[in-house]
Amino acid sequence: MKTREIKELTTAEIQDRLVAEKENLTKMTLNHAISPLDNPALIRETRRTIARLATELRQRELNQQ
Repeated sequence: MKTREIKELTTAEIQDRLVAEKENLTKMTLNHAISPLDNPALIRETRRTIARLATELRQRELNQQ
């Protein structure tokens, strides 16, 4: 998910998406520990998406103050 797409979402949507991405990351990490994933780069991409979502939330929080 690109930064441009994240900025178009509402704050509630970003929070929901953040929770979903964290759950997805946990599942992928556990599955990868048991048997290797077909594309382990997805783990890195998911981590980066989580960071982008968290950054946008923090940015909005600071702009409100």
